[in-house]
Amino acid sequence: MVAISSSGRAGSFLQLLGILLIFVFVLVVTYYTTRFVAGYQKVQNNNRNLKILETLKITQNKYVQIIQAGNQYLVIGVGKDEIQLLTTLSEEEVQTLVSQKPAERRSFSDSLHSALEKFKDQLPKRRS
Repeated sequence: MVAISSSGRAGSFLQLLGILLIFVFVLVVTYYTTRFVAGYQKVQNNNRNLKILETLKITQNKYVQIIQAGNQYLVIGVGKDEIQLLTTLSEEEVQTLVSQKPAERRSFSDSLHSALEKFKDQLPKRRS
């Protein structure tokens, strides 16, 4: 039988403590590196001349976007490997599109309640 001396236990505890300190150090370095990279990318993507006003997904890899390039408004089609200019819009046309209010949205509980009511109506009636 092998007996573990008190110095062996202390050495094991110090090794565990050292590994924990290294782990915490790696977590802290990872956290600050991620914050730095996110801040750097945010500054790089802050363009003054190009803005995406609206995007509509057509299929999995195809989108239609309204973008503002300076004072021009462009409608483009974006595919997997290509970008095509579809048309240009005047400022009045864009303002009309942006100012239109989307259809009123119902709350999730209202939608769920109406779906459950429709489901209940479709169930066969019990005979007494």
